[in-house]
Amino acid sequence: MAAPPDALLQRFPDHTWSSVTDGLSGALVWRLHGPSELFVKVAGASPHLDSGFDVRAEVERTRWLAGRGIPVPEVVDAGTTGAEHWLITTAVAGLPAAHAWSAEQVPAVVDALADLTRTLHALPVEACPFDRSLSVTASAARHAARAGLLDLDDLDDERAGWTAEELLAELEATRPDDEDLVVCHGDLTFDNVLLDPATATVTGLIDLGRLGRADRCADLALLTGELAGTNWPGAVERFLHRYGGPAPDPARLAFYRLLDEFF
Repeated sequence: MAAPPDALLQRFPDHTWSSVTDGLSGALVWRLHGPSELFVKVAGASPHLDSGFDVRAEVERTRWLAGRGIPVPEVVDAGTTGAEHWLITTAVAGLPAAHAWSAEQVPAVVDALADLTRTLHALPVEACPFDRSLSVTASAARHAARAGLLDLDDLDDERAGWTAEELLAELEATRPDDEDLVVCHGDLTFDNVLLDPATATVTGLIDLGRLGRADRCADLALLTGELAGTNWPGAVERFLHRYGGPAPDPARLAFYRLLDEFF
């Protein structure tokens, strides 16, 4: 694990730095313990075009979403140390939705995920300045495939062994003709939703680099896919009923799960 940049270490001499893991999208992440509980994320420029690989994009989106009814970390500071960009946020209390919840807590967890998603998607889409429509994300996916940036060893089971060319051909063949644009998280997985361990209410939404205007199925595809992979009886059906509205098109959900393979 790489060491934190000296410039940041000097700014927080009274904190203990502990490595979390290599973050998604090539970022390095540390948790700081001391007078305040903080997270630091550092990343250099990425060959990917997708905003999820850009710490500066996460800074902008986290600041924008703060105060709009969705709990997010507070941006304490952000900047650059030469070739690297960094983000410092407060630590959000809670456990990820991927936690091993008790059977008694599972219904409340599913309801909390549905309520969070519905509230996020109800934000005024015209006020969101970040474009994550297919005109942006499909182009980024094509670039990633042609530049050899896909992790072909980490595909969903149904696509194990596929080449980048096969993935791209399927993406282009199944692209929807229209989009139902809402404000989407863009990477709405269990790891990015934190909940109170006692009440199972949402305490924070994190990793916001892909937030923007996108088809609601971009979020629904990922969350329902994760719910389907649990041993929680009826979790997908309960989630969709609580979320409300017409049942999402299975083909559209499949397309957005495929799109996620490129990032």
